[in-house]
Amino acid sequence: MSAPRNDRTGTDHAGTDRVQARPRYPAPTFARSVWLVATREIMARLRSKAFLISTGLLLLISIGSVVAGSIASQNQTLPKVAVVGAAAQIVEQTQAFTTVQADDVDDAEALVRAGTVSAAVVPDTATDASVGVRVIALDSAPVDVLATLSVTPTLDLLDPSTQQSGGLIYLVSLGFGLVFFMSAITFGSTIAQSVVEEKQTRVVEILMTTIPVRALLGGKVVGNSIMAFGQIVAIGLLVAIGMATTGQTGLLGTVGPSIVWFGVFFAFGFVMLASLFAATASMVSRQEDVGSATSPVLFLVMIPYFLVIFFNDNPTVLAIMSYIPFSAPVGMPMRIFLGTAAWWEPLLSLGILLASTAVVILLGSRMYSNSLLRMGARVTFRQALRG
Repeated sequence: MSAPRNDRTGTDHAGTDRVQARPRYPAPTFARSVWLVATREIMARLRSKAFLISTGLLLLISIGSVVAGSIASQNQTLPKVAVVGAAAQIVEQTQAFTTVQADDVDDAEALVRAGTVSAAVVPDTATDASVGVRVIALDSAPVDVLATLSVTPTLDLLDPSTQQSGGLIYLVSLGFGLVFFMSAITFGSTIAQSVVEEKQTRVVEILMTTIPVRALLGGKVVGNSIMAFGQIVAIGLLVAIGMATTGQTGLLGTVGPSIVWFGVFFAFGFVMLASLFAATASMVSRQEDVGSATSPVLFLVMIPYFLVIFFNDNPTVLAIMSYIPFSAPVGMPMRIFLGTAAWWEPLLSLGILLASTAVVILLGSRMYSNSLLRMGARVTFRQALRG
């Protein structure tokens, strides 16, 4: 007959130690594992002083550019506008233009073609005209004139081949290219360094005993993608609020739709790039080798940046860029801003980007899984893909 047990002390009355059963907790699901890693990445970024300082500087630069544009526009001399007949009273009420009296519509068009005035405001004699005036411009919509008038008149372009001014096109292309480049490089490099650090310190071996390796990759991509997209949204909202506050509503109405599409394309485009950053970084075991391992991905980020700046007014180059997954986040928003994209083209380009992102995630996940536990020499692409 066995000796009675004392459950409080964990030993029986004969003094023999009894091994107490420890409670078992169920392993986290795949989605839960991804979210745990993503939360860890987000908190690490929020605790990083370097990240907070760089984000603050980027936001200050964004709002500073809006304020500088507003100050520059206020310091400019009043634009000249040709007026004909009764249209002069409507323009003079705004007190925002220097009016040049024209004898008739033909005389006003001649002044516009000669560059003497930026636009002409003439009576609208159409039977269905509800405004009473119409605006005549050369090759682009005069945003200042249309925004200043209390009503929206009919717009006639004498040479509609170019819909936006060259200076504005360059600034918008520079903005899209710079934000895409800086955000992709900043968060992509963070992912790469995090992967190599965990691999070099053997922390990844501990993590893999608890969560699947694909959940670890998914969490890193999701966490940093949330932070990158949040940064883009913050910049867009700050710029929109700044334009509305400084009275640049006309420019905001022109640029606004392309900014929204830029955010949508960037959200999916960065997921693709983040997967590649993590996959290529897992092929090395030292921080010193991160740069060489991720250099192919860096080129994929740099090429769209330079193309959109140097070929911002080339419709052929922009059309090609808008359908290549790595450059679509800057190419398609530029075409939307220029008005050269049909309504269905952004949807088609987004579909191609989504399909490409899915393929890249599958390949990147395979490379990440096959390379993460390989220490020492750098893993080749063939080894990473074949396992």
